[in-house]
Amino acid sequence: MSKIVAVLNQKGGAGKTTIATNLAHALQMDGHKVLLVDSDPQGSARDWNAASDGAIVKVVGMDRATLAKDIQSVVDNHDFIIIDGAPQIADLAIAAIKCADMVLIPVQPSPYDIWACEDLVEIIKARQEITNGKPKAAFIISRVIKNTQLGKEIREALEGYDLPVFKHYTTQRVVYAKSAATGSTVLSNDTKEDASNEIRAIAKELKEFL
Repeated sequence: MSKIVAVLNQKGGAGKTTIATNLAHALQMDGHKVLLVDSDPQGSARDWNAASDGAIVKVVGMDRATLAKDIQSVVDNHDFIIIDGAPQIADLAIAAIKCADMVLIPVQPSPYDIWACEDLVEIIKARQEITNGKPKAAFIISRVIKNTQLGKEIREALEGYDLPVFKHYTTQRVVYAKSAATGSTVLSNDTKEDASNEIRAIAKELKEFL
């Protein structure tokens, strides 16, 4: 049975598309049939896909409020559907939450990013109350700066929202941006394998969480 994972944050620049594209590739490399759904009208995931002529992961655009209905036409053909959500568009975020089995909320280590999560968390919890806890939801910390206490501090702050925080996270690395520019992921371009190990660990934790 396919699992739908929505990567959502209503604040731009949280690392949403980076996590969605890299996570989709990691799951595909694990042998799963994966579809990446770009529900952002800006089309960042579609631009990323075009840069490699679709060589990494299959991507489709569904940037309409009818997402929950539209996605049913593809759900039976894939093990995982990863939704790259739209920032600042409540209708599209609600549509993604309605059809998701899991919502991942990327948050950068900044107080502004923590505060910006409040509305999204309220929408998720309201949905969970009427659907027996579905979708599951968790924060994932992105772009942590190595050798600082910010990652630990944000983890403690996020616990106030009463949602789980993934143990694994991404760090601020040039390879994420460089691979995105060529329509690839760190799993193809990371010579030191530090970033690719981060993504593999996130993919493993996601599957355990589900």
